[in-house]
Amino acid sequence: MSFYIKSLFFAIPIFTILIIIEAIIAKRKDLQINRAADMIASLSSGLTKTIRDGIKFGFTIIGYSWLVTNMTIYKLEPIWLAVIIAFVVQDFTGYCIHRLKHRVNILWNRHIIHHSSEEFNLSCALRQSISNTIDFSAIFMVPAALLGVPTKIFAILGPLHFFFQFWYHTQLIGKMGFLEYILVTPSHHRVHHAINPEYIDKNYSQILIFWDKLFGSFQPELDDVKPVYGTLKPVQTWNPVIINFKVMWQLIKDAWRAERILDKLRIWFMPTGWRPPDVKEKFPLHEITNPKKRVKYHTENSKLLVTYSWTQIIIMNILMFHMFTIIPSYNVTMCYVYAAMLILSIFSFTSILDHRNYALMAESVKLSLGFSLLYYQNYSWFGLSGFYVYGLIFYFITSFLLTYYFQNEIKISSLRPDPAQVN
Repeated sequence: MSFYIKSLFFAIPIFTILIIIEAIIAKRKDLQINRAADMIASLSSGLTKTIRDGIKFGFTIIGYSWLVTNMTIYKLEPIWLAVIIAFVVQDFTGYCIHRLKHRVNILWNRHIIHHSSEEFNLSCALRQSISNTIDFSAIFMVPAALLGVPTKIFAILGPLHFFFQFWYHTQLIGKMGFLEYILVTPSHHRVHHAINPEYIDKNYSQILIFWDKLFGSFQPELDDVKPVYGTLKPVQTWNPVIINFKVMWQLIKDAWRAERILDKLRIWFMPTGWRPPDVKEKFPLHEITNPKKRVKYHTENSKLLVTYSWTQIIIMNILMFHMFTIIPSYNVTMCYVYAAMLILSIFSFTSILDHRNYALMAESVKLSLGFSLLYYQNYSWFGLSGFYVYGLIFYFITSFLLTYYFQNEIKISSLRPDPAQVN
């Protein structure tokens, strides 16, 4: 089990506690920074990202270990110096990759999920991509490779660097004095997540803020400009799987519709948001031009549906951690199928929150896949048997029946007349 997976057993409970504390403080201060469906979407996104990382689904163009083996010209001996160099290189790499994700059409697909929430809170920090399956970050780590910084340092530093970006996704902490000149703070990152003209595409740094100041992308939070969060083209869904591929699907459609061959090719590498002129004219997209008048995405969901979704979040976490423990004992295909079932479940219950008809179809596939796995393993579940299997059977059936119930409940409510329009 990798250091990253082991660290999740500590990081996820800590993040959960901090999210709860933030919610309690916000409620006592009467601050509206959390909405149930939005938080469920954020936590669900975090689950999909963690599940994908757990099964190591992805491809690396150039691995850092290859760079070290083939490019080292001088090996740093003091370990403390190697760690410092590694941290600086890791943070610089993070800045470069982050900026590219914001500035290139195809790469924005890998990052839109993180900006898709129209709120700004600790839970939205967990909105992480599952579409970034191709890793090219090692290209920016050549300086560390030249100095022979060991791969194992980055194996530990990488997750820690990633986890440390969690805390500044909050509105409860104001400006932090002299730390504003050194670290990325909540104030800096509120600017980064905002769609106000004054703030758009600023503050890409991850730990040290001076990268933005060095490369001209820094913007302080202004007292007279309240940040408005989200994306200029709202995603209009709670489903993290759909959000992860929403930009990609739009690019595919735009490339297909474009008349010029050049436009079909260059659309992928143009600045974020660029569309062929002919396509933009024939197929306009809704875009926010005045953030102050933005209307947040909202769906009317019953308390029972919200409770069901929270319960699904808990069950998915339990099953995910179980999957992590069995990965070394099972072949890759079985682990992929397990992961697919978990992501399918997330797709299903977040689709219900969106009032989408395909939720029941997804749940049907999940039910069939779950029972097929039980049958294939002689009615055991990846090493579990007896009471645990009965519990899973109960879960699969109950989840399907409740999905059917909620979908019908939503259909019925949509047919009822609006009381305000009845004489």
